[in-house]
Amino acid sequence: MGGDRRGFSFIGVYSSWYTVLMKISDRHPLDRPREKLARYGTARLSDLELLMAIIGSGNARADVGKIAREVLKIVRQKGGDILYDDLRSVVGLGEAKIPVVLASLELARRYLLDSDQPIIDSPEKAVELLADIRDKKQEYFVCLTLDGAHRLIAKRVVTIGTLTASLVHPREVFADAIADRAASIIVAHNHPSGSLEASQADRDVTNRLAEAGKLLGITLNDHIIVTKTDYKSLLHPE
Repeated sequence: MGGDRRGFSFIGVYSSWYTVLMKISDRHPLDRPREKLARYGTARLSDLELLMAIIGSGNARADVGKIAREVLKIVRQKGGDILYDDLRSVVGLGEAKIPVVLASLELARRYLLDSDQPIIDSPEKAVELLADIRDKKQEYFVCLTLDGAHRLIAKRVVTIGTLTASLVHPREVFADAIADRAASIIVAHNHPSGSLEASQADRDVTNRLAEAGKLLGITLNDHIIVTKTDYKSLLHPE
């Protein structure tokens, strides 16, 4: 009976380590944060993926994703005031990796903080950037490219004219997004008529861009219709 228990214990320990190791290695290479960073650059990674790339790997106590999520929670709560002891509470992080995380955050604080570009994480914030097309006499189709933190990279007019699926082709929309190494995009267009009702063409364009974005790894966060006085989100309706 004692021998059986020892055998079961060994198998359990082996299984735990195997699970931890395989959680990252089983992923497609471009789904792994470090491989994704090497291929596309840092801008395409989310905050969580950046922390996973910094931390590198997990252990028997916690996988790297769980560790990174706990660290990210502390980062968002405390901002730039994180201390060594704050990270000691993160299960699985370990004394060797705490200095790596703190040094990375401090370097970012010293040299990369306070970008002038806004964070666009809601339809309301996107609409603030669309004032210039709200009273146009023709339909303007605009694309906002965003990095992994939803920070604006660039805003561009893609087409001018009546919106149709043939006029707004995914190739034209995503060409600049790819060049920007964007993680996601928001598209928008105005309705000179003043109506917020989405046409079938509006919905078709939205579906085509969403599908193309999935293939390219660039998320369509929203498609917004604006008029002089109001707006409507097609992907996040109230």
